[in-house]
Amino acid sequence: MTADPRTVIFDFGGVLVDWNPRYLYRRLFPGDPEGMERFLAEVCTAEWNQRQDAGRPWAEAIAELVGRYPAQADLIRAYRERWEETLSGAIDGSVAILGEVRAAGHRLLGLTNWSHETFPLARARFRFFDWFDGIVVSGEEKLIKPDPRLYLRLIERHRVDPARAVFIDDSPGNVEAAVALGIHGIQFRSPAALRDELTALGVLP
Repeated sequence: MTADPRTVIFDFGGVLVDWNPRYLYRRLFPGDPEGMERFLAEVCTAEWNQRQDAGRPWAEAIAELVGRYPAQADLIRAYRERWEETLSGAIDGSVAILGEVRAAGHRLLGLTNWSHETFPLARARFRFFDWFDGIVVSGEEKLIKPDPRLYLRLIERHRVDPARAVFIDDSPGNVEAAVALGIHGIQFRSPAALRDELTALGVLP
């Protein structure tokens, strides 16, 4: 165990879990990648999905879009009904690092932009979520990164000393928000790069 334990805060999607709605919609737009991209840009957009991450109920979100695009109702409903197909799997290299950080004696926390309705599905699928000492889910808090209030919820709830914490996220804006609160931020690019940065910090040997 390390003699210098820290709190290491992980984002989930894009860091530990490979999530992308295209994993589902490639099946629903066979041979039509342009149609898929148009649908995701104009109908089930990233901004629309983000509102579920901020706590909007999925039933309300689906009803809104079906009302606007009734001809695409089945495709819209599939986003929630077949949501588990948007998960490709774990990012194995990152999960290995997560295990090493845990074995080194550091405290693990999670800070994720995720719907409170769909996160339990992912949690049931990936057992490494049980390794965390605490997880703050945006949909439960009705706040999303990079809103500093969400970070402060985690800091206060889990008594985090920002000067003794490291935050890992694939979004530059989310990392910048953590840095502004005095947390050491790492933008995730690959497991290999993450390992190098954690080693340089002394988090990993």
